[in-house]
Amino acid sequence: MPHVEGPFNVTLSPQPVHEAAEGQFGRMALDKQFHGELQASSRGEMLAAMTQTKGSAGYVALEKVEGTLAGRSGSFLMVHRGLMDRGRADLSVTVVPDSGTGELVGLSGRMSIDVREGGAHFYLFDYELPEG
Repeated sequence: MPHVEGPFNVTLSPQPVHEAAEGQFGRMALDKQFHGELQASSRGEMLAAMTQTKGSAGYVALEKVEGTLAGRSGSFLMVHRGLMDRGRADLSVTVVPDSGTGELVGLSGRMSIDVREGGAHFYLFDYELPEG
């Protein structure tokens, strides 16, 4: 399975939530720039839930990634599911099946996110693409 990794920049922009959810839910617009073998930008939406227990929360997100992956151009969708259980992280970022377009038709894969010292974000992406 091919593997690529590299840095990415992310901007989170707070968005309004339903008035009954204020204080417990947070909503953000995502804007990312990927660098390296994944040369792409993405736009997405994230919804997070906070709890009264420090270090426990959850989030879901959807994003559309457009650009090139290992020289092949197109777009694809990713779905995120993240949980924090008293500081222990469980994160899943997966390509939505059959969402690839252009030269990325048939793409499948999983991405992990590594936030390093100083807050630098890196992606690690294991994927499969049909020969083409």
